[in-house]
Amino acid sequence: MGSWPFVFGFFAVMITWAIVNTFFLEHVLHHKAFDPYPYILLNLFLSMLAGVQAAALLIAAKRSDAIASEVALHTSNNTDDIKKLIEENTMLIAEVKANTDLLEEIHLHVANIGLAVGAETGRFPPTAATLPPPATTTQSSPT
Repeated sequence: MGSWPFVFGFFAVMITWAIVNTFFLEHVLHHKAFDPYPYILLNLFLSMLAGVQAAALLIAAKRSDAIASEVALHTSNNTDDIKKLIEENTMLIAEVKANTDLLEEIHLHVANIGLAVGAETGRFPPTAATLPPPATTTQSSPT
């Protein structure tokens, strides 16, 4: 009841009904039409069809509302999950930013220490005094 072939077929049946009852049965068979001009029987069928169509439309509307309700619930649940993920992502980004700032501060301090001791020019090569003493092992002598 919702396609173009149905609509065209429906109009074809109504036109055929009118032609058969008006021209063929009324004029050719001389007043033997089973549903003469006011087409009372056709009106009865059309009224019954309208009643069935109204019920079908109501059933379809209820089904459409149920589907829309389920889609809305699903969307709401997904939205809540996405909000939680965004909050977690924001917290992680803030932590990464804080750690990056600390790392930049450490690099700055190391660079300043290097400038203070002249490490960038190579003026102070490592010497034995700056190296840690080698590990010594003590052995007890048997006496």
